Amino acid sequence: MKSRVAYFGVFTALALIFSYVESLIPFQMGIPGVKLGLANLIIVVALYKMDLRETYLLSVTRVVLSGFLFGNYFSIIYSLAGGLLSLTVMACLKKRGGFSVMGISVAGGVFHNVGQLVVAMLVVETYSVMYYLPVLLIAGLVTGFLIGLVSNEMIKRLVNIQM
Repeated sequence: MKSRVAYFGVFTALALIFSYVESLIPFQMGIPGVKLGLANLIIVVALYKMDLRETYLLSVTRVVLSGFLFGNYFSIIYSLAGGLLSLTVMACLKKRGGFSVMGISVAGGVFHNVGQLVVAMLVVETYSVMYYLPVLLIAGLVTGFLIGLVSNEMIKRLVNIQM
């Protein structure tokens, strides 16, 4: 039990550190709202190393804490919607089998953006933001692929960690 709490604390700290580092990176592709999603690297690794309930708790904890520390109320709402939808899709794909870590991460990146877009439609009360979907899908594919590459390597190196 103690090691599970310690691992949860370490994963939370790493996710917050990655969120902070990402807030410092002047990464702008001219597309508002597109980020690398470095903290999602920890969520993908946790999906393979932790219990699913604990992974959901980690995701919510990371979003709320990083929102209070580095964002605002709206960033928490958008990130929660995207994070929970992407984690749900990734968990379903992992359970179904036949998908690599990279494939699961790409699906997570795409559905993270879809979840945020649904919240944006609810906030602005119009469907016109759907025109932004192709751009967000491409961004989700690229960032999901990059996060998947790094996640796969981390999972390979963390063979001794199982909670």
